[in-house]
Amino acid sequence: MNLTPYKKVVRSANERADRIRKLEELPEPAMDDLAEFCAVAREAADRTLGLRPYDVQLLGTLALLDGKVAEMATGEGKTLSGAMAAAGYALQGKRVHVMSVNDYLARRDAEWMAPLYEALGVSVGWIGQNSSPDERREAYQKDVLYGPVSEIGFDVLRDRLRTDPAEIIVPQPEVALIDEADSVLVDEARVPLVMAGASDAGTAVPEMAALVRTLVRGYHYEIDEQARNVYLTPKGADSVENLLGVELYDEHDPGTLTELNLALHAHALLAKDVDYIVRDGKVQLINPSRGRVALLQRWPDGLQAAVEAKEALPPSEKGEILDSITVQGLIRRYPEISGMTGTAVAVSEQLGEFYGLKVAVIPPNRPCVREDEPDRIYPTVPDKDAALVEEIQAVHATGRPILIGTLDVAESENLAKLLQRRGMEPVVLNAKNDAEEAAIIAKAGEKDAITVSTQMAGRGTDIRLGEGVAETGGLYVIGSGRHASSRLDDQLRGRAGRQGDPGGSVFFVSMQDDLITQFIPDERPPAADPDGIVRHRRGAYLVGHAQRVAEGVNLEIHRNTWRYTRLLEHQRELILEWRDKVLHSDAAAEALAEAHPERWAELPEDTRDETARQIVLHAIDRCWTEHLAFLTDLREGIHLRALGRMSPIDEFHREAVAEYKALLAEVERRSVESFEAPEPDLNRPTATWTYLVQDNPFGTEWDRILKRVTSATRRG
Repeated sequence: MNLTPYKKVVRSANERADRIRKLEELPEPAMDDLAEFCAVAREAADRTLGLRPYDVQLLGTLALLDGKVAEMATGEGKTLSGAMAAAGYALQGKRVHVMSVNDYLARRDAEWMAPLYEALGVSVGWIGQNSSPDERREAYQKDVLYGPVSEIGFDVLRDRLRTDPAEIIVPQPEVALIDEADSVLVDEARVPLVMAGASDAGTAVPEMAALVRTLVRGYHYEIDEQARNVYLTPKGADSVENLLGVELYDEHDPGTLTELNLALHAHALLAKDVDYIVRDGKVQLINPSRGRVALLQRWPDGLQAAVEAKEALPPSEKGEILDSITVQGLIRRYPEISGMTGTAVAVSEQLGEFYGLKVAVIPPNRPCVREDEPDRIYPTVPDKDAALVEEIQAVHATGRPILIGTLDVAESENLAKLLQRRGMEPVVLNAKNDAEEAAIIAKAGEKDAITVSTQMAGRGTDIRLGEGVAETGGLYVIGSGRHASSRLDDQLRGRAGRQGDPGGSVFFVSMQDDLITQFIPDERPPAADPDGIVRHRRGAYLVGHAQRVAEGVNLEIHRNTWRYTRLLEHQRELILEWRDKVLHSDAAAEALAEAHPERWAELPEDTRDETARQIVLHAIDRCWTEHLAFLTDLREGIHLRALGRMSPIDEFHREAVAEYKALLAEVERRSVESFEAPEPDLNRPTATWTYLVQDNPFGTEWDRILKRVTSATRRG
């Protein structure tokens, strides 16, 4: 994107710098003159924070004010650019929600930038997981609110169930300014945020967990090439049926098959310390794009309970879904969206396709002089690990700080043990100690430091070089393997070389890494040279090819998820318009008075409007909950339509639309029925809670049955 218009504004702002600097009191800038705003905001930041924004930071601010995603390298001052942009939107009279990836960053940035906001006449607040309703209400009234995207989403869901307008907390959405935009808008876009109501205790069958431990991969069950699906072989199905004394594929009693499949998924596809950890007697999921504990996140109820049974833990509480919204659906509520991240170009296609956003690449303040070496490729994982340890030991002897990015918790801990055996003392940062993340990563640039981290390596926290470190070559970043997304590799690499600092990076890869075996399993790797390193150019090609295949798979998953959820989001908008009309007007009273005038006349005049409102709201909420359950069941089985050469997505839309039309009539029927009853049942769940569902990566029940059919056909 052409930055020339922004550069012209920055030059004009620079010309005004001396005049603004001499002012004892800063004027409130008029937003119809962006150069004046930039000049005043720069001076305000200098006076209140001791930070004088570079020209490139002003370019970032202007891109954000122009509704773009600003790509700014690590250490280039995105936080300050974002704060100035948020203030600019607020000075236009627009309420701004600055969305971050966690509580820590939301609070840190709000408190850090507060003096700047105050100097510009803008109020600021923040919310986190532990914020009380009163604290949330106060924070949302500020001009600028900082908060984790999940918490803002949960507040939206809670508001959708309010029965009193005075209890609503979240104001109308106006501007979303998203920190780590690629992570929020792409990596977590498919994640549903859920509002659940108490139903009953979760259930899982411990016997199933024990049974699947006896099954043998390759004989009783198989895992597909991408390790996303597991399915019984015909011999495995026969063995299980004999052991249980049941017919697994009895369409009239699918419960046993479901329980078995869930237990098998938990056993074969979900690994402790890779996909989840067990802490404080609970299963805690690990965010696949950040390598950190995903707070409040869980799998769908059945799979969650199966993993808990696998780990011999009591099942967590189960509930019915009262409402849900995907992160993508949440963001698209905002009329104006902008964001900032260090890696946006790689996902520019998705940002444009799903949000209509364009990327503005902001140049660094100082040229990046980091030395990025080609991958070092080895035939096997043991070969790679041995070479990795040797490299760390050799570099550590020079005093140069090293940051090693691993792919999961187990690998980080195993590598730390190998280094300790060599007399080194690494600091480990993974999902088990994520609370200390910022403090750990801030010290990664000190002399002699060895930091072993899963994936995101304290994203949002600067790594400053310690005394004398520049002379050793700066921070040395090593990746213990390529991620499924090149963007995550770039983020890790970008931890070194901030603000023109020296630095270096290299990735160690083996031809047995999951990336290779899962996404290009049929490719034959080239042989290694006599020293054990694969130098043939085909080796580097295969690594890149596997990564491109993985990225293509993830993009198609995103597209497919949005195809299914887009209609649901539209139906939700319609039902919410209706619900808001009922909540804020006399629509319910007018409808019920017309439907049953005799009953209306019997009710006390001072209560009947509120009674009508509560009756209709209850009917809307119950019917919507049932509609969500219907759509979940529909999507679970819709892929079977492919056997009849029908389009599953078209069939899903056809049935979902028909069901929604029936829902509208059902709301009216139930409302009249409750209105006629002497004591209408308007009970709501005794307890509610919020959580994020990690999309089931294993496909639908019918996907798995089709896999079995396909497998049987191949073997036949």
